Amino acid sequence: MSSLPQMEGEPGQAGLVVRTLAERVFEIMRERIVTGRIPTSAPIRQDVLATELGISKIPLREALARLEQEGLIVSMPNRGYFVRAMSADEADEIFALRLVIEPAAAAAGCLAATEQHQAAARAAFEALDRAAADNLGEVAARNRAFHTSLVRPAGRMLTTNLVERLEILSERYVIAHLQPAGREDRAHLEHQALLDAWLARDGAQTEKLLKAHIEGTLMDLRQQFAAG
Repeated sequence: MSSLPQMEGEPGQAGLVVRTLAERVFEIMRERIVTGRIPTSAPIRQDVLATELGISKIPLREALARLEQEGLIVSMPNRGYFVRAMSADEADEIFALRLVIEPAAAAAGCLAATEQHQAAARAAFEALDRAAADNLGEVAARNRAFHTSLVRPAGRMLTTNLVERLEILSERYVIAHLQPAGREDRAHLEHQALLDAWLARDGAQTEKLLKAHIEGTLMDLRQQFAAG
C-alpha cells in the first residue's frame, strides 16, 4: 500500500494532525485484521508499518492502543502486539450477548423511528449491499452500521453503545461466516426481510427475524469451528 498523504497543520494543531493520522491508520489496520490479512502468529512490526504508511510511530502507537481497546489485538510483554485469535468460545459469548440485547432493542427502535431514521436504515442497507458486491473489507463495517441503525431510534444510548460494541467484536466472525459460497445471498435476504418488518413498525416480527438471523449465524460459525 502506498504511504498516507502527509498532513500539514498550523502551529498548535500538531495534536489534531496526529489524531487524524491515528484514525486513518486505525481504519487501515482494522480492515486488515477483520479480513485476515494480518496473521495471528506473527508480531505486528511497528517499524515496518510506519515505513510502509509513511508516518511516524506516534500516530501508529495511538492506533494500536485503540485496536487493543477494541479487542482486536493484544500486547505481550517483550513481544509486542499480536492479532487476537478467533475462537468458538468467544463467538458463543459475543452472539449470546447480542441475542439478549439486540432483537428487543431493534423492536423498540422500529416503533420509535422517524422518517429520517427510516431513511438512514434504508441507506445503511443499500451501503451494505454495495459493499457485499464490491469490497468484502467494507462488509463488516457496513453490517455494523445497518444493525446499529435499527437500534438507535429508540434513544437508549447505553443500549445502542452496547450493541455497537458487540457488533465491532462480531466483525471478524461476520466475515468468516460469509466466506462459504451462498452465505452472502442468504444474508441479503435475511437483512431485506428484517428491514421490511422494521420499516412496517412490526416490533414482534422484527424481534423474531433478528433473533433467527443472529442464531443462524452462530450455528454456522459453530459448524465452521468444529470442522477446523
